[in-house]
Amino acid sequence: QVQLVESGGGLVQAGGSLRLSCAASRSTFSIDVIGWYRQAPGEQRELVASISSGGITNYADSVKGRFIISRDNTKDKVSLQMNKLKPEDTAVYYCHAALRCGSDYDEYWGQGTQVTVSS
Repeated sequence: QVQLVESGGGLVQAGGSLRLSCAASRSTFSIDVIGWYRQAPGEQRELVASISSGGITNYADSVKGRFIISRDNTKDKVSLQMNKLKPEDTAVYYCHAALRCGSDYDEYWGQGTQVTVSS
């Protein structure tokens, strides 16, 4: 199991930057995939970015070139640096972890943090 606690959300103007952090209760190297999802009002939750235990990153097309996911293993933390923010980036951002369990994955979620980008 793993517990996830997000921090760093807030209000920012378009073009600005925010950095989200997700503190995990275990080493991020021991987590098969850890990353960020977001959900805007009336929309489905969508993957923003993820990083595997082997360091392979994956980004949604809408954030490529603007967002960077990274791990700080000394602090068991994953961060999402968000640059050139747009109003359409407004959403609740959730930290997500997937742990392999046999042929399936157990999934874990943080409580979410609000990001609001004003135009």
